[in-house]
This record gives sequence, C-alpha cells and structure tokens, in this order.
Amino acid sequence: MSEPRRADRVAERLRAELSELLLRGRVRDPGAKDVVVSAVRVTDDLSLARVYVRVLQEADARRKQRVVAALTRASGFLRRELAAKLKLRRAVDLEFFWDEQVD
Repeated sequence: MSEPRRADRVAERLRAELSELLLRGRVRDPGAKDVVVSAVRVTDDLSLARVYVRVLQEADARRKQRVVAALTRASGFLRRELAAKLKLRRAVDLEFFWDEQVD
C-alpha cells in the first residue's frame, strides 16, 4: 500500500490541532463555541487549508453563518498557533466552511 501524500498527512495534523484548540476554548469568540472540525483539505503546495466545521447541536442558517464568521475572524490567531505547533516552513492559510454532509 502506498504512503499517504504529504498534504493528507498535514491535513490530518491540522484537523487534530484545530480540534484541540477549539475544544480547549482557546478561541474566545462566543460564535466559535461547541465547534467540531469534521474535515480539512489541504492544497498540494500546503498553502491553503479548507476547514469544514459543524456544531454539536442542531444549527439554523444564522448560527452556521456566525460560526464560520467567528472562525474567520480568529483565523490569524489559529494560523499563528498552528504554525508554532506544526513547524511548517510557511503558515497555512485557513478558509472555513460549514460541513453540509450528514453523519
């Protein structure tokens, strides 16, 4: 079996680290409360990560927008924290999206 691509390995580490940052309440914006990172997709050049999120309870359209907006506002902080933990040459830009997939 072939080894996973580097982008896939980085994406999984990003998902784990972002989940931990959000779980520990490091993002103080109330809009980012109870957020779960369901998936991360990273471009092959490791410059951009598309982060897909959900919340623990049912969310209406306004709640979805508030969650994505809160995480977008916190992206600079999250990017800085991830750069320190992952020790990549270049910090990955983060884009947040609501995950519409049903579990």
